[in-house]
Amino acid sequence: MTACHHSLLELLPEKEERLRCRVCYLTISTKELHDGYCPECFDRSGEKQYQFDKVESSASGIARYRCDECGAIVTTS
Repeated sequence: MTACHHSLLELLPEKEERLRCRVCYLTISTKELHDGYCPECFDRSGEKQYQFDKVESSASGIARYRCDECGAIVTTS
């Protein structure tokens, strides 16, 4: 156990919404999905697949912080 008092905390960003392709099961963030179709399916077959399922995030309003001094992750409840 370290003697760190966690006095320098950095707020970690919340996990962004992710989608899973129904054809190839690629999981991708909505920010990375620029044209609306699965880039993996397009690279493989040349077809544009637009069918995705939302991937449930495990974060439920819990803030996460990282200590800049020791690297520990601190969560709120």
